[in-house]
Amino acid sequence: MTLLAAGFLVSWLGAQVLVAQGASPVAPSSNGPWNAVAAEAAGFDAEALEGVLDYARSQRSSSIAIVVDGRLVAQRHWPVEDREESRYRRMVVGQTADGRPIEDVASVQKSVISFLIGVAEGRGLVDIDRPISSYLGEGWSKAPRAEESKITVRHVLSMTSGLRPNRAFEASAGERWRYNTNVYSRLVKALETATEQSIQELTREWLTEPLGMSDSRWEPRPWVSGGQDANSIGFATTALDLARFGLLVLREGRWGGDDLLGNATWLERSLGPSQALNPSYGYLWWLNGQSGVRRGAGERLIDGPLISTAPADLVAAQGALGRMCYVVPSLDLVVTRLGDQPGRGFGEELWRLLMAARTPDN
Repeated sequence: MTLLAAGFLVSWLGAQVLVAQGASPVAPSSNGPWNAVAAEAAGFDAEALEGVLDYARSQRSSSIAIVVDGRLVAQRHWPVEDREESRYRRMVVGQTADGRPIEDVASVQKSVISFLIGVAEGRGLVDIDRPISSYLGEGWSKAPRAEESKITVRHVLSMTSGLRPNRAFEASAGERWRYNTNVYSRLVKALETATEQSIQELTREWLTEPLGMSDSRWEPRPWVSGGQDANSIGFATTALDLARFGLLVLREGRWGGDDLLGNATWLERSLGPSQALNPSYGYLWWLNGQSGVRRGAGERLIDGPLISTAPADLVAAQGALGRMCYVVPSLDLVVTRLGDQPGRGFGEELWRLLMAARTPDN
């Protein structure tokens, strides 16, 4: 199965895909339900796909959605055992009208912010090569002023600010890769300053309202302390709403005939290696199919791709407790998963099962 139906060739992130000439991509309307498709019609063995869903359920998933060619192939929602010591309890912020959980998706929010920065750049509101202090003011970090002034928006997007999680100086900007949520969170304030809108307002205007993500919003996190390596707000959504976001990325920022991104090169830049230190990281997106990957503090480059069992062109928004939004251009596929912490190797096994469930001609 190609990214879209047969037509003329285009290249996106190095993957050659076919696009239907003159055809409109399938997507749910902003105020309507998903178009559904049977597993067999989407290129999956139905029994094997049920096995994928059973595995997800066994791994403390609360919900999963699988979308192919803009159509909903499968969705499931399960209760998650409430354990007092689990972080999951505080990540559930409400329910939809039909009882589905609305969850803070942890660091999946980073990829949402990446998209919003792409919109802002396209509108001439943000320059990612400017020092981020031009949006935040001087003294936002604990680095010497000469070093702080070198940190651009691009460095924060690519996790190469050179700062520790407490925003203290560690290395000059661009010289070290470190996964740093505290520093990343300054992008929210930078966006608000550049757009003169709250993050809630601009997210609704630029993303959730046009897509019909009616159960998505920013929520305060009362459990975050000032020095914690976390953002003080969380993006709350559902597996189905998150799948709309994944499909928007798959459609290169277009939805229902409208170009919501308005920035022709943003996805190519943000969904490709953003620097040489960690080839598996773009602008707040994780990338598969690269030669190595760094995680956490980034001390060691681990040989091999992000997920060895998944297609090489997969890109991922990932968050704590196994929150995931996977986008695979070559298969025109979006997979989202929410819930509590799965077992070790969950992503590898999920993709092994999912790829095995595809029928031979797809």
